Amino acid sequence: MNVLITGANGQLGRELREAAAGSRDRFVFTDVTSVPGLETVYLDITNIDAVRIICDSEKIDVIVNCAAYTNVDKAEDDSATAMLLNSSAAGILATVAAESGATLIHISTDYVFQGDRPEPCGEDWPTHPLGVYGSTKLLGEKKIAESGCKSIIFRTAWLFSPFGKNFVKTMLQLTAERDSLKVVFDQVGTPTYAKDLAGLIVKIISEDKLGLTGIYHFSGEGAISWYDFAKAIGDLGGNICDIRPCHTGDYPSKARRPRFSVLDKTKVKETFGVTIPYWRDSLADCIKRIKES
Repeated sequence: MNVLITGANGQLGRELREAAAGSRDRFVFTDVTSVPGLETVYLDITNIDAVRIICDSEKIDVIVNCAAYTNVDKAEDDSATAMLLNSSAAGILATVAAESGATLIHISTDYVFQGDRPEPCGEDWPTHPLGVYGSTKLLGEKKIAESGCKSIIFRTAWLFSPFGKNFVKTMLQLTAERDSLKVVFDQVGTPTYAKDLAGLIVKIISEDKLGLTGIYHFSGEGAISWYDFAKAIGDLGGNICDIRPCHTGDYPSKARRPRFSVLDKTKVKETFGVTIPYWRDSLADCIKRIKES
């Protein structure tokens, strides 16, 4: 199969490059940015004609959309760009997928939920985003549904990897530089190793399980606060730093965040027959790769 990857130079896109290295399928990696040493085709996914041309010329069977506007706080002041990338572009990719008969694999977020219930969020739960980021991602989901294309949507959370900017890399740096830190303990979720999600996506494509369409939740196993996550990062990174818990209100931000957004992964495990690693095991692998690089 011919597979188009958008946002190929982001965290998930970079992990997909590695996961697809031994695949029998053909992958076309696209982005609007370039990274030295990485072969990337330029593609503006907000331009429907450009998307149509590449999907037609490359005879694309599967589109994996890793592109998104993910700066949660900045989105509050830049809602137009967030809407363009998270909603409009998703609609464009879905429209072209419907026209060409391709399957769209799209990445969404736990931020579509309000996060006010102390139990794992199911795929069929009512959505209620608290900010612009979650709202635009939910609109992207709706545009995909309205297009009528074949689609698999993965809602994920707290993504980390050795690539780009993320909480793990930030905490590794801060715990190495500072004697003490404060991190919120009253927001609970589950970190997601981009490598684990990329592996599942490549598995679905290589085993041709694309007919199992729908919305699925995917994150690491377990449930922790940002404070717990920071503590584990410091410990596994070998850094001595006094990390202390604090309330969300101690560090006000522009965007409201769900207090409890652990995702229920029963559906994805049963449907695709996957075992999801415990978040700390995945974190240890990620930190090992960061240190080796």
